Amino acid sequence: MKEWNKSALLIFGIGFSNLGNWIYFVAINLLIIHMTGSAAAVAGYFVVRPVAMLLTNLWSGSIIDRVNVRKLMIGVDVIRGLLIALIPWLPSIWMIYAVTFLISVLSSFFGPASNVYITKLVPVSSRQRFNSIMSMTNSGAFLLGPAISGVLINLTNTTFSILFNAASFLVCACLIYLLPNVDEDRKEKSEPVRLRTMVEDWRIVLQFTKNSTYFFMLFILIQIAMLIGFSIDSQEATYIKMHMKLSEKDYGNLLSLTGVGSLAGSFLATLLSKKCSYRLFISAGLTVTAVCYFWFYASSGFLSATAAFMLLGFCMSFASSGYSTFFQKHVPSSIMGRFGSMSDMMQGIITIVLTLLVGVLSEIFSVQSVCLIAAGAGIAVCVILSLKAFSDKGTRFFQSKEDAVFTNNRVDLGT
Repeated sequence: MKEWNKSALLIFGIGFSNLGNWIYFVAINLLIIHMTGSAAAVAGYFVVRPVAMLLTNLWSGSIIDRVNVRKLMIGVDVIRGLLIALIPWLPSIWMIYAVTFLISVLSSFFGPASNVYITKLVPVSSRQRFNSIMSMTNSGAFLLGPAISGVLINLTNTTFSILFNAASFLVCACLIYLLPNVDEDRKEKSEPVRLRTMVEDWRIVLQFTKNSTYFFMLFILIQIAMLIGFSIDSQEATYIKMHMKLSEKDYGNLLSLTGVGSLAGSFLATLLSKKCSYRLFISAGLTVTAVCYFWFYASSGFLSATAAFMLLGFCMSFASSGYSTFFQKHVPSSIMGRFGSMSDMMQGIITIVLTLLVGVLSEIFSVQSVCLIAAGAGIAVCVILSLKAFSDKGTRFFQSKEDAVFTNNRVDLGT
């Protein structure tokens, strides 16, 4: 199979399942409201996923780096599809929570495993373009999914939309099955994952961060910038409704136009992937995104807020593509599952803390002042990141063809 045909199959498979996720997102909210009539029940549903992923990310990376990632991705998608297909017939909200917990546990494997698979399947020279196209596909799913779900629910019911998502996972599994095995040299039987194994894996990841201090410094700055954005993102609906006095229809239109900006940004990032470095994608993308958050929370009208969020979606596409390339290039594939799972766990904890902190401070002071201060802090972090990335040391780092110092001084990882 030709190189681009392999990439296209993977992009379509993951993109189609993401479209199914957005269709499911609308349907499951309506189903829970219909079953319970409670906003708290919907909030409870959203708590299940981060809790499951925090509990799983502690050890999932140890498994990902020791098994055949293609087989793991196929198995996860098949089981997720079957579990989602059960949801419309579950008699209680607690059973839906339980099944959602299992689905979220499985999802915590798929993300890091797909990163490992992409790194091994896609050549280094094509990764930035691949990530840009993947970002465009995800933006399209975000833009089209809720609209398609609304049409499907009007023509049929929520059950059909949920089953569509189940089918999308099975389609993704079939397409991944058609792709080559990138772990042909891996032993069929791997070491069982015990407590001692997980402790050793933590030690290996820590050793990698010590041996790759410049990478880790940039990684931390990127994460801080992104997590600040995520934390103040949680207040956008409150700000729009209570401060700007806009309607729910205006809010829906704003989100749709943000999706349009994201799709346009992803398309342009794909065109520029061969001409611009991923360093520029990350630095410029994150910096303008932080400025757009500040612009949004300084806005008092619909047009200004919409312009800010459209540009935010546009630039976030560049940042997302650049970050994916950065991660794939500088984290060795042999520990990518462990590093990714552990960083996801830490991100989840910090996101929860920052989101709660912003929420509490917004009650004490005002949503606008708290979010403007947070956005200003995000801009400062992005400026530091840009200065570090475009320094002489940064230029040598980004032009290096080696993944990391750790790659040349690697120890036996037990894989």
